[in-house]
Amino acid sequence: MEKLKNYINGILTTPYSNNYLNNYDPSTGEVFTMIPDSGEQDVQLAVESAEKAFPKWSLFSAEQRADHIYRIAELLKRDLEKFAIAESMDNGKPVWLAKAVDIPRAVKNLEFFASAITQFSSESHHTGNVLINYTLRQPVGLVGAISPWNLPLYLFTWKIAPALAAGNCVIAKPSEVTPLTAYMFSELCIEAGLPEGVLNIIHGPGKTAGLAIVSHPKIKTITFTGGTKTGEEIAKIAAPKFKKLSLELGGKNPNIIFADCDFDKMLESTVNSSFRNQGEICLCGSRIFVEKSIFEKFKSAFAERVSKLRVGDPHKDDTDLGAIVSKQHFEKILYYIDLAGKEGGKILCGGKRVIPEGRCKNGWFIEPTVIEGLKYDCRTNQEEIFGPVVTITPFETEEEVMIMANSTEYGLASIIWTENLTRAHKLSSEIKSGIVWINCWMERDLRTPFGGVKNSGVGREGGVEALRFFTEAKNVCLKLS
Repeated sequence: MEKLKNYINGILTTPYSNNYLNNYDPSTGEVFTMIPDSGEQDVQLAVESAEKAFPKWSLFSAEQRADHIYRIAELLKRDLEKFAIAESMDNGKPVWLAKAVDIPRAVKNLEFFASAITQFSSESHHTGNVLINYTLRQPVGLVGAISPWNLPLYLFTWKIAPALAAGNCVIAKPSEVTPLTAYMFSELCIEAGLPEGVLNIIHGPGKTAGLAIVSHPKIKTITFTGGTKTGEEIAKIAAPKFKKLSLELGGKNPNIIFADCDFDKMLESTVNSSFRNQGEICLCGSRIFVEKSIFEKFKSAFAERVSKLRVGDPHKDDTDLGAIVSKQHFEKILYYIDLAGKEGGKILCGGKRVIPEGRCKNGWFIEPTVIEGLKYDCRTNQEEIFGPVVTITPFETEEEVMIMANSTEYGLASIIWTENLTRAHKLSSEIKSGIVWINCWMERDLRTPFGGVKNSGVGREGGVEALRFFTEAKNVCLKLS
C-alpha cells in the first residue's frame, strides 16, 4: 500500500513522527493509501525551507514566476486523466465529473493567476506638480493555505496559485480526507523545476498539522476553506497574532424560483445545483423556495427528475452521483434526513442508503433526497448538511421569500429565477449573500470576487481581490524639489 509523503524544500519526505493515517476510497469503504501524520516538526521544516526560498522568489519578475506556474499547468493538463481517476478514488465523485470540472478548473486556476500577475497594477496620485504618491504591492512573505475535501485539487490550486504568483512562499495543507491529488501535484512541481522551498505541502489532520500552520509565528497570512466552526477556531488563534485572514466557510444557500421563470431551463439547472458532486459543494442551493402558483408543478417535475438520477460506482460513465466522501460525513447526512422526519418533513424521493452491486457494495452512497413540509426556521433548514439533501418550500410574496432566504446564519451564495429584470436587481440587493446567480448557477468568471457574508466567511478570493490579499500595500510619497 502506497505511503504518501510530504513535500518540503523541493523533495518528498516522510513525516518526522514516522506515523501514518489510513486514507479510504469512499466508493468501497476500503483503505487504499496512507498519509503522513504530520505535526509541528514537519511544519517547522517547511517554514525554514520557505524562509530560505522567499528572498529569491519574491525578487523574481512577475513573468519569471508566471513561467514556473504555467509549466506546472502544462504537466497537469498532460496528466489530466490520471489526476481525475485519483480524485474520484479519494473523494467519491464520478470520474467523468473530475475530468470535466475538477482537474480542468485546477489547470485554469494556475493559468489564470500566472496571467493575472503580469497584468497586476497599482495606483499613483499626483498632487499639484510637486507631490507624487504611489503604491507598492509587495508579497506578504509566508502563507499558510488550508484547503477542503469537497473539491480537492480545484480549491487547493485556487489558493496556492495567486499566493505563489504574488511572490510568496506557501506552506499548504490539503484535507487529510482527500490528500492524493495534492501529493501527485507535488510530484509535478518537482518535475517542473519549481525552486526548492517555494511551495511546501504538509499532510495530516487539522488538529495537528493544521494547528501548527495557523499557530506558527512566522506564517503571517492564512487562507482557509472549510467549516464555519473550524474557521472560528482559526480566527481565535490568528486574530491575537494579527495575521491576515481569508476564510471561506459554510453555506445554506437559497434557490428562489418565481412563476415567470423559464421553467425547463430552471428545472435542469436546479437538479444540478441541488445534487452536483453529491451536493458536497458549498455553493449548492439546498433550500428551494418556489412561488406558490407553480409549486405543485415544480414539485412533481423535480421529484420525477431527481428520482431518475443514478447513484453508484464513480467509475461508470452513466453514474450521476458517486459516494459520500467519508463514513463520518455519510452518517451525518443520514442523521439530518432522520431529523427532517422528526421535524415534520415529508420525503418526496430518496432518503435512503444505496448499496450498489459489485465492488462498491461497502461504499458510502445516499439517494438524492427531496423534502417538503418543513418550517423555514427548523434545524434542517438552518444547519449546513452538505450532502444530497434539499428542501422545497412555497412562498407567495417577495417580502416573504426574502425573510426565509435571509433567515440563516450563512450568506455565501444565492440563486434567483425570474424573467422580471426589475425584480432580479431588487432582490439581488436585498439578499444577504456574497454571490447572486440570476437564471443560472455556477457560472464563474475568475476575475470576480468570491466569498460570503455573515458566518460564511471573511474576505474575498478571486481575481484582483486574491492578489491584493496576498500582497501588502506600501505608500511611497515623493516630493519633487
